[in-house]
Amino acid sequence: MNSRALAARAVAQVLAGASLDDAIAAARRQCGERDLPLIKSMAYGVLREHAQLLALANSMLQRPLENEPEIQALLEVGVYQLRRMRIPPHAAVADTVAAVAALDRPRMSGLVNALLRRYQRERETLEAALPRDSATTHSFPQWIVERVYDDWGLEAESVLVASNEQAPLVLRVNRRRIDRASYLAKLQAAGLAAQAIDAVPEAIALESAVPVEKLPGFADGEVSVQDASAQLMGQLLDLEDGQRVLDACAAPGGKTSHALELADVQMTALDIDRDRLTRVNENLRRLGLSADVRAADASRPSSWWDEQPFDRILLDAPCSGSGVIRRHPDIRWLRRPDDIARFADRQKNLLTALWPLLAPGGVLVYATCSIFKGEGEDVVKQFLVRIPDAKQEVIDTNAWGESCKLGRRIAPNGPFDGFYYAKLIKPKRRGS
Repeated sequence: MNSRALAARAVAQVLAGASLDDAIAAARRQCGERDLPLIKSMAYGVLREHAQLLALANSMLQRPLENEPEIQALLEVGVYQLRRMRIPPHAAVADTVAAVAALDRPRMSGLVNALLRRYQRERETLEAALPRDSATTHSFPQWIVERVYDDWGLEAESVLVASNEQAPLVLRVNRRRIDRASYLAKLQAAGLAAQAIDAVPEAIALESAVPVEKLPGFADGEVSVQDASAQLMGQLLDLEDGQRVLDACAAPGGKTSHALELADVQMTALDIDRDRLTRVNENLRRLGLSADVRAADASRPSSWWDEQPFDRILLDAPCSGSGVIRRHPDIRWLRRPDDIARFADRQKNLLTALWPLLAPGGVLVYATCSIFKGEGEDVVKQFLVRIPDAKQEVIDTNAWGESCKLGRRIAPNGPFDGFYYAKLIKPKRRGS
């Protein structure tokens, strides 16, 4: 099937409520592997700029194509190619017009052709007439823009800009197999430009993304793909050999495997989604690590806990994913304003359920890949009010992120995704 048609269909599916991963998987079944990178590039790009592309398309239409979602998406695909991609304009227009028939709307070929050629002729005028509000400029729903401004103040604009930038590929070196300097030398020998990330001991950022199959030593467990923000967990848990550790929401297993690389701990890895645990087991096998991997609901310990306390608990809680929008541009269009309160309720329930499982003197690290206070600092504040034996330990560092009244937050930037961390401790019993 025509690659432009598949990209447009993927975009339309996302705007109708499907995840981009599922939409791309559906496209993969209808195209060859050779065409998939182009389809992904167009779909990701259009979703990053959807608000602007929609405004441009509507400015050329007498009335919006509300009843033709795939043709609307195809127009955006066409304009995006002319705007951003190194595709000859005549090819971009011709192939996009050809996609109309592939979408079973042959009568609309003339309209698509006329609009794309008009954009070519009047590009400067049409672009200059775009609305200058933040929601259009940064291509976000208005409610997200308002939340970002409420939560980040003067930093809001930079957070929105960074959320539209392509994130680098970040690696985590498995120090049980190789040290970071030696792996950097391997990358250099393979012709892959990379640099160490000073704030994160095992992290390396590649200048250009490559398939994992091209990473030296990947199949042998020397390295994993994991964002720099997610790797900070290793610093915060203060792991020691012999400790009992719980990763309460473990899939796809990055933090589970990182903890096992750092110390010889007894790891229990839970996730409520049995299918996603397949990834956890695959990662552990590749890295030569082992853990007690279980499909279970962390908020219901009675169904899985053996009543032996944990020395360390990591709760990387389900959240809006607002901190990783630059990697998953569909998130901005899939989330709704009331989702934040719903996620916060789930996060508070998980914290409350897991706290009794922590041993006196133990540490619970709470994390979300969210940039919203409602899923970070506010959740921790309410938890500390309700649970008298829970105390915050200040995360004392200037190497990453910025301090909040409770915990530490990270704006999306460079190798770091948007993230929030809080370190909670349970005081030892008197006399122990």
